[in-house]
Amino acid sequence: MKLKCILFLLSIFFLNNSFACECPPHKKETLVKKGLRYADIVFYGELIKIDTIQNTYDFRIIELFKGEYQSKIIHGKRRENNCEINPFKKDLWIVYAKLNRNKTINLSYCSPSQTMEIPPGFLPPVPIVKNYYEKITKIDSLENDILNLKIKNETLTTFFYQLEQLRAYKKDEIEIIEKEKTNDKLETCDQYIIISLVVNIVLLLSLIFIIFKKKNFSK
Repeated sequence: MKLKCILFLLSIFFLNNSFACECPPHKKETLVKKGLRYADIVFYGELIKIDTIQNTYDFRIIELFKGEYQSKIIHGKRRENNCEINPFKKDLWIVYAKLNRNKTINLSYCSPSQTMEIPPGFLPPVPIVKNYYEKITKIDSLENDILNLKIKNETLTTFFYQLEQLRAYKKDEIEIIEKEKTNDKLETCDQYIIISLVVNIVLLLSLIFIIFKKKNFSK
């Protein structure tokens, strides 16, 4: 019942905003790659505060995958843009966001941000179409329950798939940074060795010159 209510609210919310926002459908194989490309900051976190009057919200960052942010709490504000998401469910989230100049974030329907129950893009479920005078049968209700369960399972699967892909991305980025640091250290070390060799050669030549000069002077 809880899931049905959430999906119903999502349907209304999405349909009221979709007329002004056209986003290509998310494909599971490419959603993380596209999300990383267009987002300024990407993180796994928890929505901890919502203000529906001011259109503001706060996330607690649990794991950061892209971008830099000093605080564990990041603030968001919805602007007058129909393509933006105004988060309304306190839950664990995977967030792809744009950073504003004041360090607040905003979320877009076109990004693959999601929760364990809300799929990327906040797409609504396919409703059961009935004429006004037709009665919803037990079979209709059962089909609706099966559809809701399918959506829930797919959403949960996509959530953990994204989390796995983002952690793999973060690991690769760390390895690249560590490799660059190692290369920089090796280059610095090589430079020190070359300088040391040059200095030693100069000192050796100076010593030879002094010895040679002393021999000539003694003669």
